[in-house]
Amino acid sequence: MKKQKLTFDSRIDYALILPAFLLNLIGLLVLYIATSHDYPTRVAKVMTQQITWGIAGVVVALVVMHFDAKMLWKFTPILYGLGIVLMILPLKFYDPLTVSLTGAKNWVYLGGSNLFQPSEFMKISYILLMARVVVSFQNRLKNRLLKDDLLLILYMFLVTLPVMGLLAAQKDFGTALVFMAIFSGIVIVSGISWRLILPVVVVVALLGGGIIFLTTFDAGRDFLRSVGMDNYQILRIDAWRDPFANAQGSTYQQAQGLLAIGTGGLFGKGFNVANISVPVRESDMIFTVIGENFGFLGSAFVILLYFILIYRMIRVTIRANNQFYIYVSTGITMMILFHVFENIGANIGVLPLTGIPLPFISQGGSSLIGNLIGIGLVLSMKYNQEPKFTQEHPKKQVTRSSRYSTKKL
Repeated sequence: MKKQKLTFDSRIDYALILPAFLLNLIGLLVLYIATSHDYPTRVAKVMTQQITWGIAGVVVALVVMHFDAKMLWKFTPILYGLGIVLMILPLKFYDPLTVSLTGAKNWVYLGGSNLFQPSEFMKISYILLMARVVVSFQNRLKNRLLKDDLLLILYMFLVTLPVMGLLAAQKDFGTALVFMAIFSGIVIVSGISWRLILPVVVVVALLGGGIIFLTTFDAGRDFLRSVGMDNYQILRIDAWRDPFANAQGSTYQQAQGLLAIGTGGLFGKGFNVANISVPVRESDMIFTVIGENFGFLGSAFVILLYFILIYRMIRVTIRANNQFYIYVSTGITMMILFHVFENIGANIGVLPLTGIPLPFISQGGSSLIGNLIGIGLVLSMKYNQEPKFTQEHPKKQVTRSSRYSTKKL
């Protein structure tokens, strides 16, 4: 029996790292353009912070890459509990000015500055616990029935409820949508019957359509306010339906964003051009900088990089021989995919604005580090596999990750 040693290079998925690396570089480039025009006196500070956060994220991702499935499984409940505690902090320590501008208490404010956004790190803890819950439940089953699917959904709902409750208290609807996307992805991959999924999809679609319809007349808008919907959320739906209806008022951000992208044309206006003023283009609206400076071709290249990144993550998920890793990778893929879909969709007018950053590109340390940790977790799936052994009976080949994918966890 001869052991086939794996080199360090063979354990690293460079095809996954490359698009993430390029997206980070593009992020620094467009962030410089945005800040040099909107905050010229703060360029050095903003760029230094973003580079520092990027380096910190890479370091953490490299550490996480060395965590095998057994270690992640063990510490998942602790990470989830820590995440819940951190998400409570913004309800007490918040900046009134930020809340007045965004309507959400989702940043921890201390020492005169917003330090971090706990929900960005909670996404990772939530994904890990959801994966553990699904694997633990499935490993106890002998014959899976519809009642078992209902019970699994209940367990997943109990994990989700504290997170959604805190997001509701923070009034962070955009981040809540991300958690719903993660939840949906893991539910589908877990094999829950479509007899349960389809009715929920229909109800959600009808609910969303109903909300949009109610915003079209005054009585409906009053009803939405009476059930807890904030006025700024209604205005965002207005801006999505007709971005130029009040271009100098409530729909200004959406209208300016569309103008910036549209005037970029096929090739863009060239590097470091910002003729169209777009609010918060350094974060939520950063895709407008790409569209204005680099045009349709530059925008398409960025979308292609995301496509490659998502494809590589899906490929890792499909090839994983570890149940726990499959659900972790699914959750991370859904997290990044939804961020990209919602942010770019909102920038080009396909979806309403929700304040969700563009992964690896938008300004923000919490988002950048959180996404890099996600990449580190996906990389760990291949990195922690032990080499196979040459035997007379190949069916008996075992890898470490496959051992930790069953009840031995």
